[in-house]
Amino acid sequence: MAEQDFRHIIRIVNTDIDGNKAIVDALRKIKGVGFIFANMICSIAGIDKRQKTGHMLDVEIKKLDEILRNPTKFNVPAYMLNRRRDYETGEDIHILTTDLKFIQDSDKKRMGKTKSYRGMRLATGLPVRGQKTRSNFRKNKGKVQGVKRKKGKGGRV
Repeated sequence: MAEQDFRHIIRIVNTDIDGNKAIVDALRKIKGVGFIFANMICSIAGIDKRQKTGHMLDVEIKKLDEILRNPTKFNVPAYMLNRRRDYETGEDIHILTTDLKFIQDSDKKRMGKTKSYRGMRLATGLPVRGQKTRSNFRKNKGKVQGVKRKKGKGGRV
């Protein structure tokens, strides 16, 4: 009976999740959910973290989906969310899946339009947070040539 209830793929927040993994590890496959956030979601939902995802009931899946889509409704602290004080709304929200990539891209474009320091560094592919660039970030500077020697002079050829 237990083998009949097992599902190999489960869909949570528009993401296919492997049923053979533990719930905590499987939730991390959703873009925007990390280790600590996944642990917190399982604790809020009251689900065993080590349980295989394929053995979850439909009620548990719906509960996880609801918590992930609207964590502030379940009293998740603001410091756990990945977008605090949103630029447009001013609210604390948590962004998942393809929305995350879209919002990051629009933030970069907005910073580039306003010609902020951070926006200009992002546009040119340089580090944004004050790192030194002399030896690191060489991928932006082209291929290194080294020293060229003239043929026929200096003992070695």
